[in-house]
Amino acid sequence: MINAHRFQRGFSIVEVLVALVVLAVGMLGMAGLYVTTLRSSGSAISRMQAVNLAADMADRIRANRFAKGVYATQTPALQACVEEGDCTREQMAANDLFVWQKQIDDLLPGDEPNGRVQFTAGTATTPDNYTITVTWKEAEGGGNIDGNLRYALTMQVDP
Repeated sequence: MINAHRFQRGFSIVEVLVALVVLAVGMLGMAGLYVTTLRSSGSAISRMQAVNLAADMADRIRANRFAKGVYATQTPALQACVEEGDCTREQMAANDLFVWQKQIDDLLPGDEPNGRVQFTAGTATTPDNYTITVTWKEAEGGGNIDGNLRYALTMQVDP
């Protein structure tokens, strides 16, 4: 009777190759998961920035509440009167829009991130309505049909 264990000496080359293939597939899976995590965290940061930027403009509008629809129609421009503290409502709104758009350009990805304010006047019994929209394009695409992502904040301001 021949002992079968006596002829077995170490691993065969086939076993080693199978182990290497299994290890390689596992490492590729882990690398893919890591890349997906990095992309998702970048997108989450952009979304958080958009929320903060919209809230910043909402605070600016509340601070200059009597400017009303000027935020929707004013052209953004840096105002010298800010340093002196004697701006009109319209100048303050133009400066707010300028600073806000600069922050959007600095903080959000894409070629031309954008911010927009829409205004609907209220009546004597209803408040004014503002819709603040921040639009940007993620580096890896995605978003809506046009490839853009949007965050919109709607708020009401009592006259």
